[in-house]
Parts: sequence; C-alpha cells; structure tokens
Amino acid sequence: MVEPKSYMLPFVLLVVLLNKFKIILCYASADPTYGFSPMALTPENLELQRPYDVPLEERYSYENGVHKLWVYADDKPHDPNSLTQPRTEIRIRGVDYSSGVWQFEGYGFVPNGTSGATIAQIHGAAHGATTLILRIYNGDMRYYSFDLVATDLYDKWFRLNIIHDVDGGMVTVFIDGVQKFATKDKGPGDLYFKCGVYAAPANISYYMESRWRDIKIFKKCES
Repeated sequence: MVEPKSYMLPFVLLVVLLNKFKIILCYASADPTYGFSPMALTPENLELQRPYDVPLEERYSYENGVHKLWVYADDKPHDPNSLTQPRTEIRIRGVDYSSGVWQFEGYGFVPNGTSGATIAQIHGAAHGATTLILRIYNGDMRYYSFDLVATDLYDKWFRLNIIHDVDGGMVTVFIDGVQKFATKDKGPGDLYFKCGVYAAPANISYYMESRWRDIKIFKKCES
C-alpha cells in the first residue's frame, strides 16, 4: 500500500470530514417516511362523515385526485344521536391500530377564511376521545387550541406527516418534511387517522373547508 505524502494528509482529512458531514446532513433531512412501509389503501378505506341531514355531494367533492370537504357552523352533526360539532371528514378505515409506530401522510390545502376547524386528527386515546387534534386558526396550525405548530398555511398546498409511536407514547408532526411539533400522547386505545373539517367548540368561521390529496398510511418497518 502506498502511503499518502505528508502534504496530502490535510486534504485527506478534509475529505473524510466532508463525507461525515454529508452523512449527518442526509440523516437530519431524512424523509419522515424513511423506515416505514406503505399500507395498501383503496377508496373503501376512506369513509366519509358529513352532516346527517344533507346529501354527500352538498359537503364533499372529488375531482382530479383532490378531496374537497366543507361544512357550515350551523350544520347538524354526522349522526342524529351525536352531540358533537358539525364535520365533513375522511375517517381512514382498515388500518386502525393500538400498538407500534404508525404514520399519516397527506397534502392539505386550507382556503383563507377557514378558522376554528380541525383538519387532521388521531381519534382514540386512553384518556379522552382523541390523541391529536390539529386545528387552523387564522391561517396558523395549533395543537388543539394551544401550542403553535405552523404558521401562514392559507391558500397553499402543504405536506403533513403525523407519526404516532404508541409504544413510546409520542406524537410528532412534520410540515413539508420538517419536524414542527412533538408531544406525549394520551395513552393507547383504538386509534385511527382522520382529515377534513371538524368545527372546534368555539371561535369558528361560518364556512370551513379543507382539501386533501395523496393520502397515505405507513407502518414502521420491523427491526
């Protein structure tokens, strides 16, 4: 083996450091779906919930791969026996979970004026009805009505990824591939993902709308 000349050693060291730095950068900017396996979804997996007294086409449309969902503040709930707020949501069936690490991915769009609307959630928890609520207030996304997750989301498509590590008790939210929020979950339960529009208890706009495309569910690969 030929030994490198002494004047080349700094150059060799620089190359090694750059290569290590590139590895660190790649790891830091890794796609949130890396290490996950996609679950097969068909239209049958997407159950639509809407105010019970109106036809579906008056609160939902699907065109060119885009789900458009809207609701009004004075709409009825999705069931005559429910006391919940009005909603038009996609409830993702067939991939319910109670353990492991799962992930929702979808591209969302919220038009200017929609406020006080839950656009994505994890339903189910050991304590309470939901593990995660992501609401839009005046263009900003919040965890329920509290922690700020992201800002300036009106009138633009954004990629939303939600990772739920049930065994580790953590939920992590990414916007456009960047981690924006993480919190402890509310314990295990019968869990599933939803997206669309679901009115908050207070401070809501009269008209609420969100659009979704490329909805996917992933499960963490077994090590």
